[in-house]
Amino acid sequence: MSTIDTGLTLLKSAAGRVSAANGWMGNAFKGWMPTGLYARALLIMIVPMVILQSVVAFVFMERHWNTVTRRLSAAVVQDIAALIDVYKGYPQDKDRDQIRRIAQQRLGLVVDFLPAGDMPPPGPKPFFSLLDQTLSVQLGRQIGRSFWIDTVGRSNLVEIRIQLDDAVMRVFAQRSAAYASNSEIFLFWMVGTSSILLIVAVLFLRNQIKPILRLADAAESFGKGREAPNFRPRGAREVRRAAVAFLEMKSRIERTMEQRTAMLAGVSHDLRTILTRFKLELALIGDNPELEGMRKDVDEMSMMLEDYLAFARGDSGEQSQPTDMAQALEELRSDAERHGHAATVAFNGLPVVTVKPASFKRCLANLVTNAARYGKSIAITGQRDHRYLTVTVDDDGPGIPAHLREEVFKPFLRLDNARNQDEGGTGLGLAIARDIARSHGGDITLGDSPMGGLRASVRIPV
Repeated sequence: MSTIDTGLTLLKSAAGRVSAANGWMGNAFKGWMPTGLYARALLIMIVPMVILQSVVAFVFMERHWNTVTRRLSAAVVQDIAALIDVYKGYPQDKDRDQIRRIAQQRLGLVVDFLPAGDMPPPGPKPFFSLLDQTLSVQLGRQIGRSFWIDTVGRSNLVEIRIQLDDAVMRVFAQRSAAYASNSEIFLFWMVGTSSILLIVAVLFLRNQIKPILRLADAAESFGKGREAPNFRPRGAREVRRAAVAFLEMKSRIERTMEQRTAMLAGVSHDLRTILTRFKLELALIGDNPELEGMRKDVDEMSMMLEDYLAFARGDSGEQSQPTDMAQALEELRSDAERHGHAATVAFNGLPVVTVKPASFKRCLANLVTNAARYGKSIAITGQRDHRYLTVTVDDDGPGIPAHLREEVFKPFLRLDNARNQDEGGTGLGLAIARDIARSHGGDITLGDSPMGGLRASVRIPV
């Protein structure tokens, strides 16, 4: 293998590792990113602000606060070292009055001398005290004697004790002379003003996102077949454009549905008129065994026509309204028992749900009819929680193979070989039921029933 081939192989390997690393980082990034727009916008605002303030605080602490505090502490320790030199160089001042006077008038320090003895035990220390650290370093570096410091006991004073040969020098210094106290005020104001600006930005951001949330709610309501009467385009220009486009799309869909409904109404009227004429003519002929087959054909044509029109019409034109689902399921149970089937019903949760009542009852009736056609016993169960209404219809019939459960929702498809209405139907019952469920924003799924047959589950959002 040539050098060029080896180099290309290495480059491909490195590119593969980089691509894998990018994919891993992208998945990790998606894992902790919030899903909501409002939360993401807040994160986009807060994270850069926190990073910027952290960098500013670090630079300020490292370059300003630490430097100023070290210089102030070094100056105070230098003054104390000078007093110790004066004390050692002029022993004739037995009462040490001159040292006290020089310290107070010239250096701003209060000096006292205690009898020689052991230093007090170390006092409590703050979690992070820059003053303690810098004073300890400077005292050890410039004086080199045993010392004891207290920066906590007195709020505005710092007490320092230094072990001398024949006494203990106690020095009280102003905290402001050894410590850059205004640095904390700067950090406080920085954090405070940033918090105020962040609160203002959050309130402004909430107002900017409200139109997007209203648009999402209106689109969701329209997808469930409900109206959103108070929705108007608001917000930024791009949001208003999206809202206007949604309203135009909604108007076009509603106009199309109205035209289709009007056309179907005309067609159904004409076809029903013809079928009614056939029935009247057959009734006028009288009882004739030879015409019995024709009468059944006309009845079957009428029923097929109703199914076709119901499938084509969908649930257009019907308004959503609160409906007692427990009562609706009880009516389905009664209908099944009147037709000679054993049926049970149960409902959990709040029964009132906003649906298109006639359409949704037809959806459930088609499922119960399908269960009654192939089974002897039927169990109807309703469950309402804070998000969904779920209705399951179980039967003890032969069921449907798993690989055919999606096929049965196709229009005009029948899995049995029957040709008459009593056994096979038109093949539109499940298609109509799924169409109605999806118009409510939900769906229908088929599975295995605990009763040994088929389970049909309808779930729609509430």
